Amino acid sequence: MQRTESLSSSASSDDSGTNASAHLQRAWRGRGPLACALLPLAALYGAVTALRRAFYRIGWLRSTRLPVPVIIVGNLLAGGAGKTPTVIAVVALLRRHGYTPGIVSRGYGRSGDAFADVTPETPVAKAGDEPLLLRLRTGAPVMVGRDRAGAGLELLRRHPHVDIIVSDDGLQHLALARDAQVLVFDERGAGNGWLLPAGPLREAIPADVPPRSVVLYNASSASTRLNGTLAQRSLAGAVGLQAWWQGEAATMDALAALRGRPLIAAAGVARPGRFFEMLRSAGLAFAALPLPDHHDFTTLPWPPETPNVIATEKDAVKLDPARMGATRVWVAALDFAPGAVFDAALVALLPPRPGP
Repeated sequence: MQRTESLSSSASSDDSGTNASAHLQRAWRGRGPLACALLPLAALYGAVTALRRAFYRIGWLRSTRLPVPVIIVGNLLAGGAGKTPTVIAVVALLRRHGYTPGIVSRGYGRSGDAFADVTPETPVAKAGDEPLLLRLRTGAPVMVGRDRAGAGLELLRRHPHVDIIVSDDGLQHLALARDAQVLVFDERGAGNGWLLPAGPLREAIPADVPPRSVVLYNASSASTRLNGTLAQRSLAGAVGLQAWWQGEAATMDALAALRGRPLIAAAGVARPGRFFEMLRSAGLAFAALPLPDHHDFTTLPWPPETPNVIATEKDAVKLDPARMGATRVWVAALDFAPGAVFDAALVALLPPRPGP
């Protein structure tokens, strides 16, 4: 029998955070009482963001243009839509075309505001979980900082060989000028069509694809009216936590070997249900352990006698193999491919490369 019960009650504070997030996500699917009650705040949010954009348009606020091309990867909706795997795919694409990319990110949830040059040894508390994962998965220089334009300049100062920068998120960070941008959507589309906090939108969905932009759907079909391409997303397999930290690749054989074993699936991501569904599609039976996005794993959230746990790569960066005790932790890796049409469209937006 497939075990799909939730273990989130093992940590009451995490459970309340997860439930609150899930409740808000449900409210954003429609225009019910909670969403309607938040409409005045959404109107205020829309007015403030429109005024800010106007200030940039008329020159009262100015964007910083870096000396190398910049690609922004972001989404119009709050919550995870697939930005991190898209950044990884864009970095690989740029390398295939002869670029030497670097990455800038805000580093959500980290301590301090100073710029941090992320290395594989940088603590998550200083780097943020997604920037550390990007550094480990791509090997590209990663600089974190609330001021992404400043982070870009600092990255170029420390890594002068970088000739193009990819910004992880920052679609609404107008202080950083961009040459191209990738708008990532998942199956939620525009949600209920309302701005935060009455709906999930950080900004309204435009009538057409904005200039110098490409749209990528991390979903089985297009979820908005904007023309775009579909990414192919699947599990690439599993690998032991210690081996993952040593750079070993995940395999489908290791994933298949978990079938029939007592197993907990833990996910501290914005939409853990999507991860759980992929595991079920791979034939795994497990107890689901949804956790708040960016969960810090200071205390391990599963019972100490748990024999096997499978987690996302975003969670793995916060798991020290030495702390796992008798529990065998497996890391599920993602295979994410935007496709040839997306690749060609994005490269076509970049300025011509300087000659030798």
